[in-house]
Amino acid sequence: MYLPLIQHFKNRITQIVHACKLNLTHKTHPQGRPLKVENIDAVALALYRHASTRATKKSVYNDFRESLGCSYKTLVMAMNRAAVFVMKILAILFRLGKKFGHAVKMTDATDLPVCLKKNADKHRVMKGLADIARSSKGWFYGLKMTMTRDAWGNILGIRFTSPNKNDRDIFRSLNKDIGCIILADAGYVSKQLEKDMNVEGKRWVLIHPYKTMKKLACDWQLKLYRSRFQIEFDFRSLKLFYGLVTSLPRSVNGYLANYVNAIGAFALSK
Repeated sequence: MYLPLIQHFKNRITQIVHACKLNLTHKTHPQGRPLKVENIDAVALALYRHASTRATKKSVYNDFRESLGCSYKTLVMAMNRAAVFVMKILAILFRLGKKFGHAVKMTDATDLPVCLKKNADKHRVMKGLADIARSSKGWFYGLKMTMTRDAWGNILGIRFTSPNKNDRDIFRSLNKDIGCIILADAGYVSKQLEKDMNVEGKRWVLIHPYKTMKKLACDWQLKLYRSRFQIEFDFRSLKLFYGLVTSLPRSVNGYLANYVNAIGAFALSK
C-alpha cells in the first residue's frame, strides 16, 4: 500500500540527482558510522509523510517499523535532515520551471496559521516571526506564504514572510527574474508596481482591477484573469492534502521543515 508512493518519490529524486549531479548520498560525519537511514530514503520518507496525509513522524515510523531497522529517534533525525535536501531539489525545480515553463504565470499569497488565534499570546516557538493579521477568512496568528506558479502547474518561487509585510514588495522580490505574463489579483493593484515590473518585450504584469474600478480589458485578458483559480486550488491542496498548515513543531526549524517538505511532496507528486 505504501511502497508504490515511496518508490515514486525515490525515482523522481534519483532522476533529479543524476540529471543535476546533486549530492544526497554523503554522510553527515565522513569518519563516523554509516547512516542508518540514507539521505535519499530520508527525503522519500519525509515527502511520503505529507503526500500520504500522515500527521506525525510517528505515523511514518509505524508504517515502516519492520523495514527501517532503526529507532524512532534515528528516523526523526534523518527526516529533519531531509528538509535541507528538499530545499535543494525545489531550487532546481524552480530554476527549470522559470526556464522551460509556460508563458503565463500567476502570483498570490495565503495565510499560514501556526496556532489558534486564542493561543497567540502563549505561543513562543514562532514569536518574532509570526504575527496577528487578517485574511479573507478572518483574523489569524501566523505567517504568509507567497507563491508564483505557471499555467502548467510548475512552482517557480516561494516566499515565507510576516503576514503584515507589504504584498507589492514581496511581488517585486519574488518575480524579479521571471518573464512573460504574470497575473495578480486586486490586492496588488498599484500603478507604481506595474511601472516597475513591466519590461517591454520581456515581462508584462496583469493585475485584476477592483470591481469599483473602471478599466478596459480585452476578452483574452478576462480569460487570463479567470485562470487564476488554479493557484487558489494549489493552496487548497497544500493545506488539505499535504499538511502545509501545522501547529505540532517545537522549533522554528521544525515549522520551516514542515513547509518545505509539504511543498516538495506537492511538487514531486505530479
